Amino acid sequence: MKEEANDVTVQIKYKDIQENISGNPEEVWLSINKLLSELIPTFETANKLMLRVDLHRLMKDCEGIIAFSKDGASLLVPRAKLTDNETLSLWLVANYVGCQLGILKDDTVSKDELQTKLGKNAKIAGTRLGELVKNGTAARTPNEEYRITTFGITQIQKDTLPRIKARIEA
Repeated sequence: MKEEANDVTVQIKYKDIQENISGNPEEVWLSINKLLSELIPTFETANKLMLRVDLHRLMKDCEGIIAFSKDGASLLVPRAKLTDNETLSLWLVANYVGCQLGILKDDTVSKDELQTKLGKNAKIAGTRLGELVKNGTAARTPNEEYRITTFGITQIQKDTLPRIKARIEA
């Protein structure tokens, strides 16, 4: 295409996509509209499929359940009102939040520490942690520690925290 004096060249960068469009203003305008109408809905749809943690919302959801002091994280719910999996999940969430806030150094917790916090023997703690890993709530790190997953946080916010709050209020 021979470039004329009134031709326009536009470079579009959107995330990983880069396009150069040249031509007369009308052609360029139509090409830009076509490109954006193809790309933007795809990215918007993909964006809706992404799991992300809204830390502010998570902290609001955990009010009255998790707290922090100079000694670290604490669960405010009586142990008798929680299942083993809920207890472990809440400790993992507490470590995640504490790490995000800069209160804790790391968002991972050792199996031994979780066993102590659960107040059960090693076999029960290991079984429950295995269940959390199997259902995607938690992940085991290469150095045998555990952390909450983004999926786990989403599920806890959607299902577990409302159930716990209902039990506390009852």
